[in-house]
Amino acid sequence: MGEEKVKEEAMGIIGMFQVVPRLVVFDLDYTLWPFYCECRSKREMPSLYPHAKGILHALKDKGIDVAVASRSPSPDIANTFLKKLNIKSMFVAKEIFSSWSHKTDHFQRIHSRTGVPFNSMLFFDDEDRNIDAVSKMGVTGILVGNGVNLGALRQGLTKFSQNWNTSQKNKQKWISKFSQKPDSSEKIDQK
Repeated sequence: MGEEKVKEEAMGIIGMFQVVPRLVVFDLDYTLWPFYCECRSKREMPSLYPHAKGILHALKDKGIDVAVASRSPSPDIANTFLKKLNIKSMFVAKEIFSSWSHKTDHFQRIHSRTGVPFNSMLFFDDEDRNIDAVSKMGVTGILVGNGVNLGALRQGLTKFSQNWNTSQKNKQKWISKFSQKPDSSEKIDQK
């Protein structure tokens, strides 16, 4: 399936949802591209997974920002590859640095840079531990097996929508529970 066809399908998938994330964050290695960039040379021409570029363009065209969170120990190679693939300028934030934090530091920086709340973010990664760690922050995370694709996008938007609806219901319960005034404060003596 060509890039334009993927983009068209991705836009259709995004259009099916009433609630979408404000920011979609991608890991790089084995999520956007099928390799570890530290095992490659800057001189090489990298490639993305087949659906990756079409999905990125669809998100941007739908007004959804995209960012990168990578624990790669070779940010110079990663940035060179993003530039060679003509996608570097698409990202509103690029946090590419080695870390033992399972990407929680990356997401703190992305949040600081963009102002987007964690519960308004969707994240794609190929490692469970990263998904688990950022999910505790309120980010909706999706584990990808063979890179990001249209199926993962649909799954991610579905899970994001479910999480959003649950958080809104909980918020309403909290508001109604704690905004009720006790009887004594409502009765004001008008003498």
